Amino acid sequence: MKMPLKLSFATHFLFVPANRPERYIKALDTGAAGVIICLEDAVGPDEKEQARHQIRQAWNSFTPDQKARLVIRCNAPSTSFYAADLVLAKELNVAYLLIPKSESADQINGISQTLSNTALIPMIETAIGLDQIQSIANSNQVLRLALGNLDLQADLGMQCDEQESQLNYARYQIVLASRLAQIAPPIDGVTPSTDDIARIQADALRAKQLGFGGKLCIHPKQVNAVKAVFAPSLSEIEWAKKVIKASQEAGGGAVRVDGKMVDHPVVLIAERILSHADKG
Repeated sequence: MKMPLKLSFATHFLFVPANRPERYIKALDTGAAGVIICLEDAVGPDEKEQARHQIRQAWNSFTPDQKARLVIRCNAPSTSFYAADLVLAKELNVAYLLIPKSESADQINGISQTLSNTALIPMIETAIGLDQIQSIANSNQVLRLALGNLDLQADLGMQCDEQESQLNYARYQIVLASRLAQIAPPIDGVTPSTDDIARIQADALRAKQLGFGGKLCIHPKQVNAVKAVFAPSLSEIEWAKKVIKASQEAGGGAVRVDGKMVDHPVVLIAERILSHADKG
């Protein structure tokens, strides 16, 4: 079976607790590009097995298109719940697995041997994971990386401001590792506030400007705000078309557009904007 790629450039992912099956379809109906059914933090230790059972019961009711948008977040590889999560993922032939607290290539490559048809999204949430990020990014079947910003702060003993400026270096490392591994741009972490739309928009814009390709959402109200930030604006699309046209007319050489020099790197940015507009 060919590896799934539908969520390679998805910009907005919505979490839903695995033990709340009545919310699965509601989450899909928000229009989120990816819906993450979470077996980890959202589910208490005594509810893990029941949550797996609820996923099994619901799975056959999903359409092929819905299944192509579903991601399972398993428990961390270091936990006693992890093996049963992999059994579930293999049984259901899930397209995408989000792996919390990923810390080594051995972990990821081991999963790929068990789930040969599943695209893997390692979450960088610990100091060890950040230190091993290059090898993790280059592991088998890794589609893209994701940042667990709150867990990383806790693991590092950080006290971040609302803008999380203290995590900018970690975010840069994740973007750089993704580019070097030639995988899709990474997914930024969550915004804890569900009501402060301005904060959500600012966090999404920061992620976009740093080179992230998407963001995790914890509430349906966040989905459209994140989607709108990552989608190229009409002015960006107009500028990109103008740049491409001017470059073509100049035979690929440097040219001025709106009083500014345009050369190959600028053309690449314009092409990326139009590519994202097409995917949107």
